Amino acid sequence: MSETIPFVALSGISKAFSSVKVLKDVSFDVRAGEIHALLGENGAGKSTLIKILSGLYTPDAGTIVIDGKEMKFASTRDATAAGIATVYQELLLFPELSVAENVFLGNYPRTASGIIDWAEVRRRTRDLLDSLETYDLDVDTKVLSLSVAQRQRVEIAKALSKNARVLIMDEPTASLVDSDVQQLMTVIRQLRDRGVGIVYVSHRMSEIFALADRVTVLRDGAFVATEDIGAVDEARLVSLMVGRPIESLFPKAEVPIGETVLEVRNLNRGRQVRDISFALRKGEILGVAGLVGSGRTELALALFGMTPATSGEIRIDGKPASIRSPLQARDLGIAYVPEDRGLQGLVKPMAIRKNVTMATLEEVSSGIFIKARAEASRALAAVRRLAIRCRHIDQPVGELSGGNQQKVVIAKWLETAPRVLILDEPTRGVDVGAKSEIHAIMGELVAQGVAILMISSELPEVVGMSDRVLVMSGGSVTEVLDRADATPERLGAAMTAYVDTPSVAGGR
Repeated sequence: MSETIPFVALSGISKAFSSVKVLKDVSFDVRAGEIHALLGENGAGKSTLIKILSGLYTPDAGTIVIDGKEMKFASTRDATAAGIATVYQELLLFPELSVAENVFLGNYPRTASGIIDWAEVRRRTRDLLDSLETYDLDVDTKVLSLSVAQRQRVEIAKALSKNARVLIMDEPTASLVDSDVQQLMTVIRQLRDRGVGIVYVSHRMSEIFALADRVTVLRDGAFVATEDIGAVDEARLVSLMVGRPIESLFPKAEVPIGETVLEVRNLNRGRQVRDISFALRKGEILGVAGLVGSGRTELALALFGMTPATSGEIRIDGKPASIRSPLQARDLGIAYVPEDRGLQGLVKPMAIRKNVTMATLEEVSSGIFIKARAEASRALAAVRRLAIRCRHIDQPVGELSGGNQQKVVIAKWLETAPRVLILDEPTRGVDVGAKSEIHAIMGELVAQGVAILMISSELPEVVGMSDRVLVMSGGSVTEVLDRADATPERLGAAMTAYVDTPSVAGGR
């Protein structure tokens, strides 16, 4: 790795907003040529710390030392001048401007007469993109036409154009597909090898262990530990972040399994859902595992009536059910928490109270008028029941952390009193603490007799929370395994099984 003397060192950093202390005597440093991961639950203080390092916030106490010299940042411009740049999760680019215009915005090279030297702008942008192995990107292309991964490369090039020596990356892979994640990780390693210090903020443990040289953990605004990545494992990091063992992440409730609530027979929709059969019982969590494109979400959409099945049979309590719309599914006692909560599960600018009652508006309204007292009463009860952390029920749901947003989506559908709850990636993009809380909610629901169909890409979650696991590949079910038989090895083999012709795998 790099030399042991830090390029940037923060010592005793404290910060409060009103009377709430969000950082308490935190120390953190970054060396040239290293990737230093910053971990912690939502609310641990990560965002505040990187905003102090990037000059957006001024600390109430503590020092920032760069190359052995104490610095005070009055703005992001000061931090940039000191060699610190940030690539945020929400990319800060102007879509109507070209790649080159964005890269050098506010920092355009000029001719001797003071006119912007556009030829030089394009040349330097091309050099920066080439250094990131982004050869297919035209510097004159407008940013609005680029993919998320391409825009991210533009942001990184923009940082490098300002001679960044430390690059802060805040959840950089949150919106990327797997292939783009791998390309970004290659770029990050290249930057490290050139001597750039990387501050890497992510919830994804696989990325942390693939990239980081060191890791620092914050909890409740306080420094917990800094470790070399080779000295820790995932269980240790989770324990440091949440203050309890990793086993508590999967609080599998052992409840009596009742009669069959939902039965699916030979269900089809094109090649995405092919001849699928299974049964789901009261108090059971049936996990659905499979690779991207295996048909997991398409199965959920067919069951919820968003893209109705073209053939086959769905039975509720043994009786045939026609589900051609989400409204019909809801009225039959089926609820669906979608994979993309931001686009499909919530209206982010709207208040928590309105999101919670969105699926049951007729119960809190009289004609065209909403009964505000009834709406507020339901929202307050949901906030208490699911421990949703918020300032008040009129707070826009988009201001909440990912875990609390997910709880609002779950609360919305619990208002319908479902008998079958379909959870598609229930803990994607949430921190480990919120993940544990959502798992505990699932345990409470099955104890009340709710039947849960849980789709997840995380094998530990599938193995830890399921009573049985339905494995899909190529739109078909390849195997249904009892909990005791659902080892990662057996699941992996079933997930990668080649399916040429439709097959049937039934539940009990």
